[in-house]
Amino acid sequence: MAVTPYNILRHELIGLRAEVVEARDKGLVGLSGKIADETQKTLTLKSPRGLKTIPKEYVTLSIHTDSGDTLLVNGSLLLGRPEERIKKKIRIIF
Repeated sequence: MAVTPYNILRHELIGLRAEVVEARDKGLVGLSGKIADETQKTLTLKSPRGLKTIPKEYVTLSIHTDSGDTLLVNGSLLLGRPEERIKKKIRIIF
């Protein structure tokens, strides 16, 4: 199943390219790479400088899908274990 704006919150994120576009910690802004791991509260990006762990709660991510779409996602919507996030009922409003 392809990643779309409608299913991004219920989709596997590992392997997708992401960039931090906004963060409470300004040192994280601009950090980009492939999502290598995901835990309940963090994402690990594989960047040219190595693995970087970022907190989900305080960032806005630009996620690039395989189909060429770029989606902006508030990290607080990604909080929770990936396997539990699929069960959440979230209404997406555009």
